[in-house]
Amino acid sequence: MGTWPEPWTSLGQPYVRSDPASAMPERVPRYPEAVPLQLDNEAFDALVDAALERVPQDLLDMVDNAVLLIEDEPPEDEPDLLGLYVGIPLTERDSHYAGVLPDRIYVFRKPTLAFCDTYEQAVEEVAVTVAHEIAHHFGISDERLHAWGWG
Repeated sequence: MGTWPEPWTSLGQPYVRSDPASAMPERVPRYPEAVPLQLDNEAFDALVDAALERVPQDLLDMVDNAVLLIEDEPPEDEPDLLGLYVGIPLTERDSHYAGVLPDRIYVFRKPTLAFCDTYEQAVEEVAVTVAHEIAHHFGISDERLHAWGWG
């Protein structure tokens, strides 16, 4: 009757570790790079809707001349951007503010999903992104948002 191989051996051959701290033998295939979380447009839109529901209504009532847009991709020069505010913050508007196109708050689907490993993480990341971009509409800077943990 045969004997079982010693621990960390396979058919009598010891495993070779590329990283001594790793428990995964080198000759066992590693998992490929993480695949981005997959959500269709409708499911992602629902995440944005849920994020908006988390913003206090009193605050939403103060949003003026702004639209929220969901796009698949951010600008080419910022491929990892999750959200973007384009407009004139309320704190910078004066009596000459009239006849302007609405401010635009963007949430970018593909980089957000690539950033998240789980659905729950996507829910939170979309909520943070929506709150972060709305805060820019109110004139709150990135520095202050990061200091408050709304990165």
